[in-house]
Amino acid sequence: MTASAPRIVHVGGAHPYTISIGEGLLDDGIALTARIRGRHVLIVSDEHVAPLYARRLETALHNVRPDLRLTRFVIPAGEQAKTLARFGEAIDTLAQSGATRDACVLALGGGVVGDLAGFAAACWMRGIDCIQLPTTLLAMVDSSVGGKTAVDLPQGKNLVGAFHPPRAVFADTGVLDSLPERELRAGLAEVIKYGAIVDAPFLDWLDAHATALLARAREPLIDAIARSCGHKAVIVEHDPFEHGDRALLNFGHTFGHAIEAEQGYSSAGNDALNHGEAVAVGMVLAARLSAHLGMAAAADADRLCALLVKFGLPTTLPNGLEPDLLLDRMRLDKKAGAGGLRFVLWETPGTARIVSNVPEDAVLETLQED
Repeated sequence: MTASAPRIVHVGGAHPYTISIGEGLLDDGIALTARIRGRHVLIVSDEHVAPLYARRLETALHNVRPDLRLTRFVIPAGEQAKTLARFGEAIDTLAQSGATRDACVLALGGGVVGDLAGFAAACWMRGIDCIQLPTTLLAMVDSSVGGKTAVDLPQGKNLVGAFHPPRAVFADTGVLDSLPERELRAGLAEVIKYGAIVDAPFLDWLDAHATALLARAREPLIDAIARSCGHKAVIVEHDPFEHGDRALLNFGHTFGHAIEAEQGYSSAGNDALNHGEAVAVGMVLAARLSAHLGMAAAADADRLCALLVKFGLPTTLPNGLEPDLLLDRMRLDKKAGAGGLRFVLWETPGTARIVSNVPEDAVLETLQED
């Protein structure tokens, strides 16, 4: 049971669900099993998270529902595991377990696990339930919410996927104690993004609470997660399939995804930026592109850069990345349209908008100036 009642964020729309935020949620077998309709459960995790939390989760489930048929599918940690081949293995595991139409997939891990598990759930028998159990800050505030699921191709990130809203999200903040420092900072990049696009006062709050957040102070972390999830809930409720304002959530991501793809994605043994770090750099580039196009003040980009630095995040392109090659990646990005490149840019902090047909020469100049 949780030490105190979890914070609840409601996501409305055609497929409503709740996001529960608090300590001890992985042990709350009553709440977890209440969302599981059948007997077959596939727990998808990675080689870092599974040894820490999979047995604990299985125990909580079986204590309430001993009839559950639990199967584990564990993938290597890192973005390089988010492939069509691993997706196929997850589907094979569902088939071998005899998973029926009322089966449930539990995504126990970070964004990679959540994306892969959600995509498998979306495709098995044309769609079964998926419960997101994010174990990274980034997944808690971003990828576990909204139903985007996907795998990567060598040509780019998240190019094959589906929209498949979760049945529920349980963000157990106690697991953040085991999160590596680098991953904590990466998640805070996505938290900062919400202030940048819709909530300028949130940026001031983050600046004032930076030390506490980096020290993993419990209440500030829960506040930051709940505020971030609240913003995302409002956006995805009104635009579940990204036909409009949901694209605002991609602030920094067009640049960021290009950086990730060109570096070959972060994994153990390489020094590529992880997703949150790439988004941090991408947000600065998007802010500078906004200034370059005359939409925003250059001083606003400088202030955003200073806040990211305060949280220990990178703000400049890694050495060795060629602007022309990054531009090639952006042309294939799924956020591009038939008329050319599309970016989320800002006019002031907290006021972002989607801009289509952004001149490529302006993008190149921004990259070259970095």
